[in-house]
Amino acid sequence: MISKGGLFGLVLSGGKSSRMGRDKGLIAYHGMPQREYLYRVMDTLCDRTYLSIRVDQQEEIDPDYGTILDTNAFYGPYNGLLSAHKAHPNVAWLVVACDMPFVDKETLQELISQRDPSKMATCFANAPHALPEPLCAIWEPKALADSVLYLKAERKAGPRKFLMDADVTLVVPNRAEVLLNANSKLDYEEALLKLNR
Repeated sequence: MISKGGLFGLVLSGGKSSRMGRDKGLIAYHGMPQREYLYRVMDTLCDRTYLSIRVDQQEEIDPDYGTILDTNAFYGPYNGLLSAHKAHPNVAWLVVACDMPFVDKETLQELISQRDPSKMATCFANAPHALPEPLCAIWEPKALADSVLYLKAERKAGPRKFLMDADVTLVVPNRAEVLLNANSKLDYEEALLKLNR
């Protein structure tokens, strides 16, 4: 059993899903909405787990699921990350975007087992380019606090750019497909084909 101490889970599911044309968090790759699937997986590994959502999504969420509302104080995925950090500033966050259909419990255990709390983050990276994947990562509290200052200087910079310049642990996943994002209808169809092989 992997230690769960000081680690909260966050499923990023508050995006508009404009390229997909429907809410990516509601797509059922594993027999239930993806945001619920990821929540349940993460809830077995983390002290507490939350769905990061927009205000207009509140009514459709079962009250059994913990939620954190996006504050809309930040741009893009940082909105969910830093809304969570504001709610619980002293914990590390295991973060997964709801558009990653190949992430499973084994994947997240692999990431958690490599966690180095002395670094800013522990994140998956593709082998050829070794670019950090900020939306399948463990963000330590200092990284998120520093991100607020970083965004004041670089207004529309994203979390990947921040991690590229930070002291992080990079983990090359055993299965490269876990880092695939399904952002469009074509991505969705390709993901279904791979999952049903």
